[in-house]
Amino acid sequence: MYKGILHTHTLLVILFLMIYVIKTILLLSNKNELLAAFTKKIKVFEMIVSALFLITGVYLATQLPFGGKFDYLFWVKVVMVLAAIPIAIVGFKKSNKMLAALSLLLITSSYGLAESYAKKKGIPKDSGVEIAATDGKSLYQLNCAACHGADGKSGMAGAKDLGASILDAAAVKEIILHGKGLMPAVQVNETQAAAITDYVKSTIKGH
Repeated sequence: MYKGILHTHTLLVILFLMIYVIKTILLLSNKNELLAAFTKKIKVFEMIVSALFLITGVYLATQLPFGGKFDYLFWVKVVMVLAAIPIAIVGFKKSNKMLAALSLLLITSSYGLAESYAKKKGIPKDSGVEIAATDGKSLYQLNCAACHGADGKSGMAGAKDLGASILDAAAVKEIILHGKGLMPAVQVNETQAAAITDYVKSTIKGH
């Protein structure tokens, strides 16, 4: 479900951006009649896209594993999106080019922050504690538990149920090192990846 909603949200973001790019270009080009006609023609479609954009965004936000030093990026993104919408409404209603351009800048920047946040959440949090390369449990808790949960069954951000996995050790290690699908590569070396794999296969899988 998470993966489907994520792809839907991405499509909605693209459509949302396309609409505002077109409207902003028309406004900046002083094509007010064409802008009015375009706005009227897509009014219902724009409302649907905007509503679904916000709904899917809220759902995805509830699935994020919070608790890291990069969480400020998420909240900056939220503020930018919430600010962009009323600014856009006022900007296009009053034909204010500066506000319209500012709104588009906020929306595109928020998308960039979202991508940056998603990538950086794959970087392990700096706990200030040195962990032995063979301490699979501690390495798992630091790098994997935020999404998979302590028992491997959390499912945050579309994470798989590790207890139900049928992958062999080599496949698990490969995913840890290189990522797969929605899961980014974990920032660990070969030895650490092997330790996490052993912990997952012997402890998590055994639950």
